[in-house]
Amino acid sequence: MQKSALYPTVYVLGNGQLGRMLRYAGAPLDIDVRPLAFNAPVFDLPADGVITAEIERWEKTPLTEMLGNHPHFVNQPVFGRLADRLSQKSLLDELALPTSPWCLLDGAEQWQTVFTQVGEKVVVKRRTGGYDGRGQWIINQENTDLIEEELFGEVIAEKFIPFDYEVSLVGARFKNGETRFYPVTHNLQQNGILRYSVADTNFPQQAQQQQQAEAMLGKIMHKLDYVGVMAMECFVVGDQLLINELAPRVHNSGHWTQLGCSISQFELHLRALLDLPTPALHTAMPSVMVNLIGTEHDDRWLNTPFSQLHWYGKEVRAGRKVGHINLAHPDRRVLIRLLEKLRDELPQDYQSGLAWAIEKLK
Repeated sequence: MQKSALYPTVYVLGNGQLGRMLRYAGAPLDIDVRPLAFNAPVFDLPADGVITAEIERWEKTPLTEMLGNHPHFVNQPVFGRLADRLSQKSLLDELALPTSPWCLLDGAEQWQTVFTQVGEKVVVKRRTGGYDGRGQWIINQENTDLIEEELFGEVIAEKFIPFDYEVSLVGARFKNGETRFYPVTHNLQQNGILRYSVADTNFPQQAQQQQQAEAMLGKIMHKLDYVGVMAMECFVVGDQLLINELAPRVHNSGHWTQLGCSISQFELHLRALLDLPTPALHTAMPSVMVNLIGTEHDDRWLNTPFSQLHWYGKEVRAGRKVGHINLAHPDRRVLIRLLEKLRDELPQDYQSGLAWAIEKLK
């Protein structure tokens, strides 16, 4: 006789690495998590089924039409609102939260106004679909011809911000309005792709940034009546945080929580969706996440103590996220030694980022 399930099944729109890691996180709690390819067949959703997503946008298929418009899709209105940079930026302005000056770019006749009112140098971004540095152009008065006619109306222009460094905050909101937050995490992007994250509660300015970031992300989640994990990426300019982007899902910069925190971001998302009891998050030690981008698997990584390898099982292609390595230890000096070990096991394009992470820990 088949036993009854403890919890409703959680269906994930998308079956990439984030859906896969949500499934892993659900297994110890006996939560059945089912990532679904967009072209998977339509099925009868159980009466208590819960729907979430691992990505903000998806192709139109019979399955995504059914699940994406289903009343059991948690945060359904939020995905479309945050997937479009126009409505995302408008939300931040409505909430009076700091972000780079911006405008919708409707036509070539706007350029002079843009350079006068937004900034002498701007980043033009596709409203939807751009990620990992794609669909973005750095524009000044000399190269406006890079923005072709068909892009007008489909892009926004933001002031180019010469920031000090980048951070992110990953947090969650529960149905009763309670929130949980991880420590503000320092990130390094290369060619528009997140390559390294370092989390350490003893960073300079950490307490001030934590308070500021939690207030901002909490305000956003409450406004949207959001349930689950959300990520907020920010530029640091002096003592101010400027919100760069929001992601209504588990996020690359939160992968370190799988090893460095009492509850990972993936488990936290499931707990919030299912309204499960959740203690305060406890981060006991500094952590580092190394993103593996277009790099062949190397068994030597498995011989790294205090580490955790996640390999996504994808075909290796240039610029493609194929895995990540988490490292965590209470002693920063041990973490530095582990990163030095990885210097010999990762290609040349990783070396500058490893040096950045090592410097962060000194």
